Amino acid sequence: MAGHNPGSPEASWPVLPRLREALAPRLGAMSTSSAAASTPGAGAAPARGVTGLAITAALGGLLFGFDSSVINGATGAIRESFEPGSFLLGTAVASALLGSAVGAWYAGRIADRFGRPPTMVITALLFAVSAVGSAISFSIWDLILWRVIGGIAIGSASVIAPAYIGEISPARLRGRLGSLQQLAIVLGIFAALLSDYGLAQLAGGAGEELALGMDAWRWMFLVGILPAALYGLLALRLPESPRHLVVAGDLDEARVQLERYVGGDVDHRLAEIQRTVSHERKTGFRDLLGGRFGFLPIVWTGIAISMFQQLVGINVIFYYSTELWQSVGFSESDALLIGVITSVTNIVTTIVAIFFIDRIGRRRLLMAGSAGMAVSLGTMAVMFAGAVVKGDAVTLEGGAGTVALVAANVFVFSFGASWGPAIWVLLGEMFPNRIRTIGLAVAAAMQWITNFAVSQSFPILSDIGLQFAYGLYAIFAVLSGLFVWRALQETNGRELEDMDDDPVPATAVATG
Repeated sequence: MAGHNPGSPEASWPVLPRLREALAPRLGAMSTSSAAASTPGAGAAPARGVTGLAITAALGGLLFGFDSSVINGATGAIRESFEPGSFLLGTAVASALLGSAVGAWYAGRIADRFGRPPTMVITALLFAVSAVGSAISFSIWDLILWRVIGGIAIGSASVIAPAYIGEISPARLRGRLGSLQQLAIVLGIFAALLSDYGLAQLAGGAGEELALGMDAWRWMFLVGILPAALYGLLALRLPESPRHLVVAGDLDEARVQLERYVGGDVDHRLAEIQRTVSHERKTGFRDLLGGRFGFLPIVWTGIAISMFQQLVGINVIFYYSTELWQSVGFSESDALLIGVITSVTNIVTTIVAIFFIDRIGRRRLLMAGSAGMAVSLGTMAVMFAGAVVKGDAVTLEGGAGTVALVAANVFVFSFGASWGPAIWVLLGEMFPNRIRTIGLAVAAAMQWITNFAVSQSFPILSDIGLQFAYGLYAIFAVLSGLFVWRALQETNGRELEDMDDDPVPATAVATG
């Protein structure tokens, strides 16, 4: 590394270089220091190199998706093991989201102090602790505690990955590289649901003993140690972002990273980063204040799109789908399999979004997604309104079950191709440099608080009627599209140093 600096990440995180050195022979050649290494010309950025960094950073999203969805297959067994009421069961499912709000709020500050990769290592450790604790929980209350710890890790991953990817990506690739975060999330969801299905099949049910005297649902949580270890080891090999290096005073290494991964006019980019950080002090909540309603307009925009992403009820599908489909007549095995199929749909549509997000722009993608979600959620509400109650059983007769299942997958398709990846891209790029991490932290924290409210309230809303719940989510889908149309600026193709505090009219910015 050119010029070790007392304010550099290694000085603040002294164990990191030693761990990197020890693991270097095993983890390959993704070296973080190569002032002597050859670098591409100023006019180009090596897509392969920067893509590798983005994929590694986005692995936090895989843990995010795995940890938040693994409880799906365990919900029924948890109900039988601990016998909580609807409120406590909803709290157990949604408790990770409370921790996520805390993790999202503090991750930006920790990342600004110690650097982006060290924060990822801390995040991986928290994921592992949560996995073990949840697996050995002895009551609903300590399960909630371990889920909160996992939530802190989820919230941290939701902030640090898009911030890091946004800072190391050239503008021409930033949309698709930022979308890798959402792809990793949906892969994590798929891995969790597939693992739940496989373990339940092996044991003969989520509540049946699988191995070492532990029920299958406990193994569902314990499996999370594997991706946590992978993420932590790979994060040790990531270089620091150029912006954080500039803040730390390590300009030589910042130049190396800009030349290698960002490209373009490196001197201009470095000067722009220096300009935007030169007037910075330690950022805090007060830096977000301004305007007529307390926050800067750009902060309100980030909060609004974060909340809308959750108010459409997407995580109800991934947290409760097993119980939902069982409640209308499907077996546990079939309900778990439906969850796996739905998660595959989510993966495919996210890949589609990655190819289109830099071509058609963020706004048009979001508005199309809102329209698809509104129609599919409205269809689900109508189908569930016709459900037949026979004693304690609820069934969808005739073709209603098939229509509801298709509508659910259309909803996941619409979300996965738009609001899923695009919001993480926007949050990683829309804020000015001086408030990027703290602004992203506030928006992400509000997203998790909203996610908690939606997830915790679903058992109560479903007691009122599934048609009421999905009708409410359909209304929010309509409102989300209207908000994007009226208030959201297009960020496609703009450099991070060009982002302003005040969103310009959407029609004034080219969509690329």
